[in-house]
Amino acid sequence: MYQIWHALLDGAPFSFLNMAILAYALAITAERFYFLLTKYRGDSVKIIDQVKKHVQAGSVDRAIKMCDAPFPLLEVVKAGLTQVNKGEEAIIASMDEKMNEVVPELEKRTPSLWTLANLATLVGLLGTIKGLIAAFASVGQPGLDASQKSEMLSAGIAEAMWNTFFGLLIAVICMFFHLVLNSITKKNKTALETAATRLENILTLKPRA
Repeated sequence: MYQIWHALLDGAPFSFLNMAILAYALAITAERFYFLLTKYRGDSVKIIDQVKKHVQAGSVDRAIKMCDAPFPLLEVVKAGLTQVNKGEEAIIASMDEKMNEVVPELEKRTPSLWTLANLATLVGLLGTIKGLIAAFASVGQPGLDASQKSEMLSAGIAEAMWNTFFGLLIAVICMFFHLVLNSITKKNKTALETAATRLENILTLKPRA
């Protein structure tokens, strides 16, 4: 821990700015994982199959009742079921409207991880340039003996290298979590759209008395 703190001090102030970027990225990652694992934990295929059984049995009210839980898929399903007696256009319009609400909630904040990765790299580059400027400036500074110049040169190079290290490390972390979250998000979005299409077909193509 002491070595990490010493490295941060060597790379200051840009190393601390990158730590703030890392903290923000980890907060986004934790929130997104919590959202995805709690709101999209159901099996969409099984849910639509259950709704189909109720609809085909004429028990639309029971199908609506099973959608009372606060999950995005169930909200979309309920939006369609509540319009079942108003015709095909009303069903589709209601489900599309609900999809336009839940999809942005599903996708939000994940793209910002890629932006933070680029930002961390640029902040690290700024720290690197600052360290190199300090290192080369010390070589030509008058009035200093060789040992003092050597000490200032090593301090400048250390600042440059630690900033490069922190910038690249944080960028890799952000990109990794962006890749994982984006993959999960796309999978859930596809499942949501497939389930919505299946339900539209069930409700609009169901046999009429």
